[in-house]
Amino acid sequence: MLYLESLNEKQKEAVLYTDGPLLIVAGAGAGKTKTITHRIIHLIHKGVNPERILAVTFTNKAAREMKERVFDLLEKREQGNKINIDNFGNFMNAPYVSTFHSLGVKIIKENASLLNLTKHFSILDESDSISIIKEVMKRHDIDPKKEEPRKIRSIISKNKGDFIHLENYVGQAKSYFQTMVALIWREYEEELKRQKALDFDDLLIKATNILKENEEIRLSYQKKWQYLHIDEYQDTNQVQYEMTRLLTGQAKNICVVGDTDQNIYSWRGANIKNMFLFEKDYPEVKIVTLEQNYRSTKNIITAANKVIEKNNYRVPKNLFTENKEGEKINLIEAYDEQSEARYVGHKIEELIKAGFKPKDIAILYRANFQSRVIEEELLKIGLPYQVLGTKFFDRKEIKDTLAYLGAALNRQNLSLIKRIINSPTRGIGKTTIARLFANQTKEIPPKMMSRVNDFYKILDDIEIFCQSNKPSEVIKYIMNQSGLKDSLSDGSSDDLERLANIKELVTLATKYDNLENGLEKLIEEASLFSEQDSLDQKESGVKLMTVHAAKGLEFKVIFVTGLEQDLFPYSKDDKGDDEEERRLFYVAITRAKEKLFLSYATIRTIFGNKQVNNPSEFIYDIPSELINFEQVFHSKREKVIYLD
Repeated sequence: MLYLESLNEKQKEAVLYTDGPLLIVAGAGAGKTKTITHRIIHLIHKGVNPERILAVTFTNKAAREMKERVFDLLEKREQGNKINIDNFGNFMNAPYVSTFHSLGVKIIKENASLLNLTKHFSILDESDSISIIKEVMKRHDIDPKKEEPRKIRSIISKNKGDFIHLENYVGQAKSYFQTMVALIWREYEEELKRQKALDFDDLLIKATNILKENEEIRLSYQKKWQYLHIDEYQDTNQVQYEMTRLLTGQAKNICVVGDTDQNIYSWRGANIKNMFLFEKDYPEVKIVTLEQNYRSTKNIITAANKVIEKNNYRVPKNLFTENKEGEKINLIEAYDEQSEARYVGHKIEELIKAGFKPKDIAILYRANFQSRVIEEELLKIGLPYQVLGTKFFDRKEIKDTLAYLGAALNRQNLSLIKRIINSPTRGIGKTTIARLFANQTKEIPPKMMSRVNDFYKILDDIEIFCQSNKPSEVIKYIMNQSGLKDSLSDGSSDDLERLANIKELVTLATKYDNLENGLEKLIEEASLFSEQDSLDQKESGVKLMTVHAAKGLEFKVIFVTGLEQDLFPYSKDDKGDDEEERRLFYVAITRAKEKLFLSYATIRTIFGNKQVNNPSEFIYDIPSELINFEQVFHSKREKVIYLD
């Protein structure tokens, strides 16, 4: 069993414990993915059919990484024999590695008739959901400037994630705002049903309800997947917790991995209590704690331990590392946000001259608005950078192209039809669209009705073409038949760039050409594309992102900016918020492998107003002997001046 030789004693203990419930408490950088993948290989080595193994995580990136590692280990186990795989690293007779949402899609598609759906049901992303909410608000003369649609969508989403049904919410609604949300939620659900569409939350809820309400189906999945692995268990919400419980068979062969110190998503429903409930749900559980960090220097780990030990609501552990002591942590006090940004830019130039690559450097911040001044500085000095969150699938031209595909396969999705009926422009006005959707076609003038029929003929042609052609050919066909290519070809440089993006979608689609149901898979993965999927590690630029987006990533050099009281920590509403903000800072500093820079501005302009700030309370949790302190301001000649 050579694959066990690279594991430390605690990792090996977790890998070798294969029967019954197992809770792995894994600290930051402690090799949890390595432990899970080696445990999967050990199960296969013991004779478990790989198809009986399920591994679930939260992001596509994490699922891909886990899949790749399992494949690499399987190849080594086969002593270098070539195993047939597709473009995504999938191979025959393999464990099923998935995100929660992809797993939900699989269960729903395999049982679509129970929900009165077809396999071509639409998946709404956040912007699609908000669009429907805006339409409902418009019907009831609710001002979107006074009542923010994004906030309403967030409330609906959180209640769904907590497994609170609409009728229960309606029954408990007391205030005007709650009554308004209940009204919007009800009509939102009616619209989803009408369009045969599901939102992200439905992918989990509907799948879980299928398992809950159908014993035969539930038992079939328990038989199919007899060994479960759930990553990032501290981030599960109530629905994910219930789905996991329902998939676990009588043998209780479930392994969950998590870290209470990295629970940073309570605002979207993640329930840290699930980590503590696991011991109650499975009294016979074995607990293994991974505390050896392989990522960071001793100084960074010492700082991280000192920061997080102040939290009370956690599973106790103390990270340690055999890595070198490393440099002290750099703490920078800047005069204002411009000074802070210039310091960061200047320091990155120094690091690059010293041999670091831009892609090994990340700049983190608490809130998205902080990126603007940093981007301006990086542009000014000519440093390449990439902002995490600019999603390829969020670009208008990409959404339009995929909307043609989705509308052709699901004609009930009026949101998609509304999006593309005039893209490119066909001279079909709002009045015509309203009459069309209200089935008042007799009131539409013949000339206008001819345009509408021409549009639907395009959808008919696309639907027919889909039946016998590969995904990449389908995207090419849509690009030509829809008129998108012609409308963009003779336009501005921006239009040509949009056309290039659609051509890139064709290239991407070739990866699905040889897959069974490749077209469905393309639509599904485009819908479930996450923020981290926009991060291209091959790009040479410095990475900019929020701390939330950085979870699960690591870089040689990390800058954590904006460490000011009431910005980071962001708020002091209650004790629970305080602990989550501290966990967020812990996540930020444990992304760093070699160098860590912390900075704050004494004056920052927020919402147009300059305000004087106190340094973040988290700074004072780090022992002073670990800190190298600098002050920085700028003279009229714009030169950086450092004061030790």
